[in-house]
Amino acid sequence: MAETAKATLLAELRSRIRRMEGLSGEAGGGVLPFGVAGLDAGLPDGGLPLGCLHEVAAEDAGAGTAFAAALLARLAAARGAPALWVVRGRDLHAAGLAAYGLTPERLIAVRAERETDALWALEEALRCNRLAAVLGEVGRLDLTASRRLQLAAEAGGVTGLLLQTGEPSRGAASAAVTRWCVAPAPSLTDGEPGVGAPCWRLELLRCRGGRPGSWLVGWRDGALVGVEAPVEAEGFAAVA
Repeated sequence: MAETAKATLLAELRSRIRRMEGLSGEAGGGVLPFGVAGLDAGLPDGGLPLGCLHEVAAEDAGAGTAFAAALLARLAAARGAPALWVVRGRDLHAAGLAAYGLTPERLIAVRAERETDALWALEEALRCNRLAAVLGEVGRLDLTASRRLQLAAEAGGVTGLLLQTGEPSRGAASAAVTRWCVAPAPSLTDGEPGVGAPCWRLELLRCRGGRPGSWLVGWRDGALVGVEAPVEAEGFAAVA
């Protein structure tokens, strides 16, 4: 009985600590595994924490958008609810998004021309527990702005993604639970001519309760797959 009581107390304490760190929202919580063993091993509880805020930075807008679309599609499928994308200054390519599983019935797009409007839309959407996830195309946010979004994600139990283009701000203060950097990598062709499956170099710069690291991942048959490094030249073709 004593051991059972001790285990129950430890589980309760861990749960409280996770809530204090923003690793589980009131209406959400849990994790979403990437399905790549090495990557999931570096994350708390073996997956991306749900119901909180994450940052995705990419110098290459195409790589960042593709990875974000794949992640949004998985979140929408797991929750059985649509995702919302706050667009800034450019159109989303529906066919391109659908290739990563983000089909029209899983996506709501909102256009915001001003940064203040985008942040307002993000905060309001994160409080809506009828959504699976919310993504916003934003610039660099200060700690106060990111904290507001993190608190909104916790309150609604909705997972938030901030998609930022340009060199990642590795040392900037942020309330986001994870910070990622995505870069394009040579595509996996299995020795066949032409352009193969998309691949990215995914770097986890910061993660509460996790371990930073870098991985090569590809997108094949509707899922992320791990890519062994070093990459053999004859098995890959460059992707712009």
